[in-house]
Amino acid sequence: MCPCSSSSSNMAGQRVSLRRADMLKHDRSSSWMCAVFLTLAARLIARTDASDVLTVTDANWTLILQGEWMIKFYAPWCPACQHLQTDWDSLGRQGESLGISVGRVDVTQQPGLSGRFLVTTLPTIFHAKDGNFRKYVSSRTIEDIQAYVEQKKWATVEPVPGWKSPSSLLMSGMANLFRLSVYIRQIHTYLTNTLGIPSWGSYVIFAIITLFMGLLLGLMLVLIADCIWPSRPKHRADKTVVIVKEEVSEEEVEDILMEEKHTSDLDNESERVSGDESTEEEGAMSDDQPPSEGAAESSVRKRKPQAQHTTEGT
Repeated sequence: MCPCSSSSSNMAGQRVSLRRADMLKHDRSSSWMCAVFLTLAARLIARTDASDVLTVTDANWTLILQGEWMIKFYAPWCPACQHLQTDWDSLGRQGESLGISVGRVDVTQQPGLSGRFLVTTLPTIFHAKDGNFRKYVSSRTIEDIQAYVEQKKWATVEPVPGWKSPSSLLMSGMANLFRLSVYIRQIHTYLTNTLGIPSWGSYVIFAIITLFMGLLLGLMLVLIADCIWPSRPKHRADKTVVIVKEEVSEEEVEDILMEEKHTSDLDNESERVSGDESTEEEGAMSDDQPPSEGAAESSVRKRKPQAQHTTEGT
């Protein structure tokens, strides 16, 4: 066999292998580019779908006070919420045609809103119309939700009372309490997991802080009440009583003295009359018969108290 023919065949084989390698590289690069393109397209579609449903937070929740809204409260771990997610995204895409806005609230990330709306079950759906909120309690299928909006079935549902409205002062306080509970739980987790403090130690710390805060608040309330309604000193009240008594005695002292003088005069006159009558009777008896020793003693005894009465009257 000619060496020239063998070398030419080897070169041809190398060229073929190089072409095959180039084709494989091209196929791999094209498949990788297709995969990247599909991933980006999927993300873009997901973002487009998600943008139709507004994520409501504590910062932008006042937007739902205007216009017509359908709001869903959910949690990522809730199976019923996961089952409703597809229909809710579809409702968000149809929101413009229905003339409504669609929102969702993650209660694990927004505990304040769950307290503001008093959410106790998941998922919970609310219909909002110009600040009036109604709880949706019908079927959660996309058809029933669309009929609820299109046929205005929400008009037959009683709205949430004013004191339970999310914009009321009471519900604002409830939202703060829910946020505080979440903060306390986070602190408890930090104390037990990060610092290694046992659970009972964390409870003792919270109990001490609660007692201290209660004492501090009680002291503040007492100081505020004392500033608004100051207590009156007792000696001032005593002085007023004494002054009143003195005023009364000065006004009535003359009348009282006149009455006492008049009564003393009457007593003196009655005693004198009784004394005269007794002396006359004794004189008559002495004229008739001589007095005995017993009668003399009795007369002496009678005269002594009379004399005492007369001296007292004078």
